[in-house]
Amino acid sequence: MTTVLDLTNSVLPNGKVKVPPKPKQRPPIMVNGVKIAIDTVQSEAQNHPSDRPVQAFEEAARALVVRELLRQETLANGIAAEAEELGDGLKETDEDAAIRVLLEQEITVPTAEEADCQRYYEANPKKFCSETLYEARHMLFAAPPSDEEARAAAKIAAQAAIVTLVDNPSQFASLARSLSACSSKEQGGNLGQLTKGSTVPEFETVLFALEEGQLSPVPASTPFGYHVIQLDRIIEGKTLPFDMVHGRIAAWLEAASWSRAVSQYIGILVNKAEIEGIDLGAVDGSLVQ
Repeated sequence: MTTVLDLTNSVLPNGKVKVPPKPKQRPPIMVNGVKIAIDTVQSEAQNHPSDRPVQAFEEAARALVVRELLRQETLANGIAAEAEELGDGLKETDEDAAIRVLLEQEITVPTAEEADCQRYYEANPKKFCSETLYEARHMLFAAPPSDEEARAAAKIAAQAAIVTLVDNPSQFASLARSLSACSSKEQGGNLGQLTKGSTVPEFETVLFALEEGQLSPVPASTPFGYHVIQLDRIIEGKTLPFDMVHGRIAAWLEAASWSRAVSQYIGILVNKAEIEGIDLGAVDGSLVQ
């Protein structure tokens, strides 16, 4: 069977066929005379997820250029290293091992002093606070978003339950056992201790607006149906003591120092290298995997 091209929208007024422009070809990426193949960049792009394929490609290309610079530096310094086990049956490549040893030789990261950790702790109190806990219970009157009739019936049933509970708050557990479509009904609707993000946003909007001991005045609408919610108790988050987070802070500070030092080192390699086909811009330690 012969394929016929539809040129209806490609014919100019003078009768000539409009020829689409050729796709713009990207110049080759070269690092000190070593070419990085486009296929290699496209394969690496899967490790740099992005909504924009062009951005994923650029990030992959930058990472490969940095890796090539480091690889060349290991060769220039005659570095060879034994590959280490990474766990789960994985092992470094010889190239990865050589780059690791190169960075260990070239990068010196000072140990985070206790005074530095203390200053960071005092300057960032919200980072070292336990989460606020919400002890709550609910009843679910299930109805999918696509079923308007079921949604309307679920809302009415939830409203009726609220009316009953306003006059008889002690009946929450028994009503939950008989009416709720959630498995929590076996515990009288008790959901235990909740933190932000542990339930759907629509549920949390209502829950977090309640005061301790308050019953939701109207049903909460979520993709699951309608909920009757009661907030029993709020346990406010508390700042964790310095001794408990000292080690974590030291690790963060040292990791940040390492990243800055690697960025500076890569910057030195970039400045003395001949790189074509890509603008590295500002580099950072995250490009070293």
